[in-house]
Amino acid sequence: MAQAVDAATLADQRGGSTRVRNDMTLTGTTADNTARHVNTGNNAISAGAFANMSGMPVVIQNSGANVLIQNAVILNLQMN
Repeated sequence: MAQAVDAATLADQRGGSTRVRNDMTLTGTTADNTARHVNTGNNAISAGAFANMSGMPVVIQNSGANVLIQNAVILNLQMN
């Protein structure tokens, strides 16, 4: 097995910076939509929906008609 790289060498090779700028622009549109005789109702997440979940949960829900749903996630992970 190879020898581990020392912390100083890793520090010189890492990416990133102390200044972080996150920017996201969502520009979706809807137009000329028609919904007739549409039933909309409850929108619920059950008690065990996230049981044994791993990672980062993102939930997007809609109980309407002719709805534009836009979602964005910016994840900035720094391991120091």
